[in-house]
Amino acid sequence: MQLPPLADLHRHLDGSLRPATIAELAAAISQEVPADLAFHPGMGLAAALSRFRFTLSLLQEPAAVRRVAAEMCEDAAFEGVTTLEIRFAPQLHLGAPIEAMIEAAIEGADGRAGVILCGLYGEPLTVLAALVEAARARPGVVGIDLAGGPAEGHAHRLGDYAPAYRRAGELGLGRTVHAGEGRPPEEIRVAIVQLGAQRIGHATTLLDDPRVLDLVIERAVTVEACPTSNLHTGAIRSPAEHPLPRWLRAGVRACVCTDNTLLSQVDAPEEHRRAAAIPGMDDALLARAIACGHAAAFRR
Repeated sequence: MQLPPLADLHRHLDGSLRPATIAELAAAISQEVPADLAFHPGMGLAAALSRFRFTLSLLQEPAAVRRVAAEMCEDAAFEGVTTLEIRFAPQLHLGAPIEAMIEAAIEGADGRAGVILCGLYGEPLTVLAALVEAARARPGVVGIDLAGGPAEGHAHRLGDYAPAYRRAGELGLGRTVHAGEGRPPEEIRVAIVQLGAQRIGHATTLLDDPRVLDLVIERAVTVEACPTSNLHTGAIRSPAEHPLPRWLRAGVRACVCTDNTLLSQVDAPEEHRRAAAIPGMDDALLARAIACGHAAAFRR
């Protein structure tokens, strides 16, 4: 299948290292690469998130972040991706202040990709607020995200992050949220209504509530679909069950994204081929998804 230039708006830095880079960075700090590092179908979100502990251990210095951001841009260009956004949580990279880690990612991207800063579900509200302020004077940062997922024991709910999101909007930053990743669609509604999200990552339960579906369409919110990742986390049970074609037919703006090229062992062309194989998809719908990806990119 011949694909046009692609967009990938949802690609995590700490999940998208080259295998050779993983090996080199691990050897430099005398670590062994786990044999079970890659995701597998049905492993669940918690197990998937646990894999990042190892990759993050290799990315604690600005030089490593800079290198991986640069390599991600090179890899995406090789894949035919012309619109790329790289997201990461600089507060998890402890070898330098947050601002230095952000600068490293921007330098690595070197204008070839926008950088999105991720807060994490359950973090103190001050963390996301600090990321927003750090982004203020750095045009290479194009947006913010809330990544991971809610868990028992978290002190804060999704809606509690609304002030930081409002501030991001005032500063012209794009706003996206991981929401509805196998969880109730009410999460999607809160992300849009309370946080002002312009894009939603995953949103696999969107069709479970017609009112939330209408909201997404009415507000022209773009859904960042990650079919392979959704299979791995158990948000969908089989590739054929992914709702992407049903979203597009209903009028949802949706695009196809890789999420984590290393951990999910997928690149953009393969993710689009898998999307094309979902029952109900056709060439026109796939072309619409690709166009949505280019159109929904955050810009400052």
